[in-house]
Amino acid sequence: MLPRVPRLKDANVLVGFDTNDDAGVYRISPECALVQTTDFFTPIVDDPYTFGAIAAANALSDVYAMGGRPITALSILCYPGKGDLDDLEEILRGGAEKMIEAGCAVLGGHSVNDDEIKFGYAVTGLIHPGRILANAGARAGDALVFTKLIGTGVIATALKRGIARDEHVQGAILSMLTLNRSACEAMLAAGAHGCTDVTGFGLLGHARELALASQVTLEIDSAAIEFLPGAVEYARQGALPGGLNNNRAFAECAVAVGDGIDPVALALLYDPQTSGGLLISVPPESAALIPGRVIGRVVERAEKPVVVQ
Repeated sequence: MLPRVPRLKDANVLVGFDTNDDAGVYRISPECALVQTTDFFTPIVDDPYTFGAIAAANALSDVYAMGGRPITALSILCYPGKGDLDDLEEILRGGAEKMIEAGCAVLGGHSVNDDEIKFGYAVTGLIHPGRILANAGARAGDALVFTKLIGTGVIATALKRGIARDEHVQGAILSMLTLNRSACEAMLAAGAHGCTDVTGFGLLGHARELALASQVTLEIDSAAIEFLPGAVEYARQGALPGGLNNNRAFAECAVAVGDGIDPVALALLYDPQTSGGLLISVPPESAALIPGRVIGRVVERAEKPVVVQ
């Protein structure tokens, strides 16, 4: 339906929603542009402070994925009118302290009475118009670097089912709380060509967007991908979130799968991530400058946009 939604024609819109990028970019001068994004969701952990901090890290990630620097944020809150105000304070405090860590000022926000808790931020950042790392930037010959481990969706589902061990939950929380700021700084220094953060659509869903926008094929080495401790175990026990199955139904038509791929490992490549890592297309000689693992390469467009080997 999005192509049918009217929009203002403005030459200063450098990145809109046409290529499914992580954030929009609007030029305000030859040397400066605004990066704008929004994200919010329901609690995925029990502790309200941690939930707020994860929501902030997740919202900030879209600015980092574009190569931008977050500067301001507005909070978005849905909370029961008769809910526990101490819990609400902890959610807001967790988010605020993560924003302070990022050097991003929270200017205010908006709240509504809702029986289902939801929290997140609309974030604005700054970027040079000539240094935008959009989905359309990947080039044949580039290496693919991924900066975090996969499995937050499966572990969150295992937690809800009461089968997740505490050390595995804490490992997932640590990953989700980690800002993508250092990875962003490293990819800019490395001369990266394109980037997306891996969140709700899973690794293969976001790889599809990167490949389609750049008109290339991404070859992903499944053996090079690392999973969070416990993720494979819980996936084998059937703790697969509904979003994983939705992602697979949507994106698998764009994915060619080689022989001998572990079906559980393949399923995890569709696992929806919260505050996931950056998938970066970078010249191979500079890949080692980015904290993460090389998980594949970019080649000329083949029959499918994504190939898992």
